[in-house]
Amino acid sequence: MDFLDIHTHQAAQKKDITSIQSLSLTSDIFLAMPKTKPISIGLHPWYATLDKLEMQMKYMSVLASQQNVKLIGECGLDQLKGAQIENQISILEIQIKLAEKLNKPLILHCVKAFSELIEIKDRLKVNVPMIIHGFNKNEALGLQLLKKGFLLSFGTAILKENSGASKLIRNTDLFFLETDDSEIQIEEIYNAAAKLKNCSVDALKACMFANWKKLDLL
Repeated sequence: MDFLDIHTHQAAQKKDITSIQSLSLTSDIFLAMPKTKPISIGLHPWYATLDKLEMQMKYMSVLASQQNVKLIGECGLDQLKGAQIENQISILEIQIKLAEKLNKPLILHCVKAFSELIEIKDRLKVNVPMIIHGFNKNEALGLQLLKKGFLLSFGTAILKENSGASKLIRNTDLFFLETDDSEIQIEEIYNAAAKLKNCSVDALKACMFANWKKLDLL
């Protein structure tokens, strides 16, 4: 069974790894848009602006309907970078509506805006899965997000002893693993997660694909 890397910025496909490459909707996406490889596409909060939103969403609506587009995003909120948070919220909400229309999960970037993200989920009554990628915050926040119905994807944060991510992973089975933009290999992340879960790597692989199947992504 393959390793599942739910969120990566690496374009190369490697043997024995099923990876979902994250693409931002930019002018060059049309040159690099794969037709069969599993990908996600979205408007990243660092770069998205309201003045280009209408045109970008027209293109995105068409591209996101492709069968190999498994997730909408990475999209989300960032209080430290990008447009004003009010504009980011508007841009995110439009992408959420598209995800709902296409019945595809969201892969979310969130920096210092978790309360806003929770408010959006509650207000819009979002039905599609909302996966927060690269979760590296404290255990209490992670538990709050899980209780609110978010899913978490963990990357290199689980390599740090007693991190919030490493504590959370011990106590939940519904999660994902990723490399994001790290040079660390997905195999190393799985090995660390398996030790935290006190299980074999093969058992963890099976768990990740079972979680994937629960989202109707296969």
